[in-house]
Amino acid sequence: MRFPTALQLYSVRDDMAADFEGTIRKVKEMGYDGVEFAGLFGKSAKEVKELLWEVGLVPLAAHVPYYDMLEDPVSSLSPYAETGCEYVAVPYLTEECRPGTDGFASTVEGVRKIGEAAKALGLQLLYHNHDFEFIKLDGKYALDILYDTVPADLLKTELDTCWVNIGGENPASYIEKYAGRAPVVHLKDFYSSGENKGRLYKLIGIDDDGDEEEESSFEFRPVGYGMQDFKAILASCEKAGTKWVVVEQDNPSMDKFPLECAEMSMNYLKTLYN
Repeated sequence: MRFPTALQLYSVRDDMAADFEGTIRKVKEMGYDGVEFAGLFGKSAKEVKELLWEVGLVPLAAHVPYYDMLEDPVSSLSPYAETGCEYVAVPYLTEECRPGTDGFASTVEGVRKIGEAAKALGLQLLYHNHDFEFIKLDGKYALDILYDTVPADLLKTELDTCWVNIGGENPASYIEKYAGRAPVVHLKDFYSSGENKGRLYKLIGIDDDGDEEEESSFEFRPVGYGMQDFKAILASCEKAGTKWVVVEQDNPSMDKFPLECAEMSMNYLKTLYN
């Protein structure tokens, strides 16, 4: 089965900042069907919508900071509704919001409120996980507690297959666990030469994990060039009723530039889709 495939533009953020239109056109030329935003790089919703319409890319979704959505959902979400996005996602939780802290209960309620606000704007809220949601609270993963607490009409999954794996679960199985609630799945590959994955969050630009001097044996890779079983993942996406898959690579690797990595990922997926 061929899935409509988007690129999370955070993967090519420096290129987007330097040449928004040119980068969008290159993404289309690679064979992507849509894009997922992580900001609009100073462009208006109208400008972005018109460019994507001209180029032929679907404005699928946007990652919007949790606190921005919580504090002012209308102003933070309206640009993406105007652009034509179907989904918005909570992309990340800072330490004080995470499971295992006193703030997690408030976070769950905050996600519910954001889901209601998104729905009022015609958007579906998703939650994009990392690995810290895979700690157990009273015998249940915090990620499952979130989905069990917030109704499915207000919150659906955007399972990140890399972080599910790092969290200790099989990505394919976990996608099937949320069949009917997994419209968008993040395809992310990685390579690790050992148990030490080092400063994982430093790799995504966040300095809150591990020893500053610790050398990481972990790197993000283009899809198909790491340790993930994407044939199994895509088969589970089909069983789960997934509508879109999204390629994301937080940092380039293999001595390639970000756009080269994005193209390698798409070319690999084409071999599975045919």
